[in-house]
Amino acid sequence: MTLIMTPDDFQAPAAPAAAQVQNAFQGDLFAHFQALSPAWQDAFSDTRSQQTLHDLDAFLDERLQAGATIFPLRPFRALLEIQPQDVQVVLLGQDPYHGPNQAQGLAFSVPDACRIPPSLRNMFAELAQEYPDSFTTQRNSLLRWARRGVLLLNAALTVEAHQAGSHAKKGWEIITDNIIERVLREPRPKVFLLWGSHAQSKQALLQAHPPAGPVLVLKANHPSPLSALRPPRPFIGCGHFRKANDWLREHGETGVDWLDNHTPADGG
Repeated sequence: MTLIMTPDDFQAPAAPAAAQVQNAFQGDLFAHFQALSPAWQDAFSDTRSQQTLHDLDAFLDERLQAGATIFPLRPFRALLEIQPQDVQVVLLGQDPYHGPNQAQGLAFSVPDACRIPPSLRNMFAELAQEYPDSFTTQRNSLLRWARRGVLLLNAALTVEAHQAGSHAKKGWEIITDNIIERVLREPRPKVFLLWGSHAQSKQALLQAHPPAGPVLVLKANHPSPLSALRPPRPFIGCGHFRKANDWLREHGETGVDWLDNHTPADGG
């Protein structure tokens, strides 16, 4: 697979009729929180986190009442698919996709029926370079990664339709920092993939909270077509998928099966 950029990559998808939008948030953030396992709920047991969740719930309700369309349907989806003790890799994104029926609550992932976003296309292009003998066409949903040990976490867990970054600095960063801190409390070796300056800003958090087990941090430019080939750390050619697995296996872990083998259990 080669790196491809076309003008269409930068155009928002046409908005379907409201009745066809299936991934819009319906409200009641606390109901989503209560669906989490006790291991994840433990990350938000302090007073500050509880107040932040309350404030976010009020903010989201206010925006819904004002007529805003908010994505995704399940903001905590990434935490529903993997438990803290099972995380081998943390892959950080910025915020959910803001087009209808794109965001799944998993960083970089979209449903298979969606057109592939440019950043995800470049991630698959990098996989093709690293695994030339076994790479095949990949499905767009990365649910399989989440179920194989990858925490696909955005810094903000909601966004408004066609407004990238619209829910940044509304409190989500406190919540997602707590998620990272909770993962760091597990002794299992883990790799942090920090692609782009926004993700790399989380390195300070890693330094402020010494991990309970070994941690490898791999940094590169964001896989967006605007930065994937640029210095100082081009994403294309970074080798991070293999490097992560090599390091994990050196530390007694299985590593992540990055390639799509099209098993039905990975659907979604």
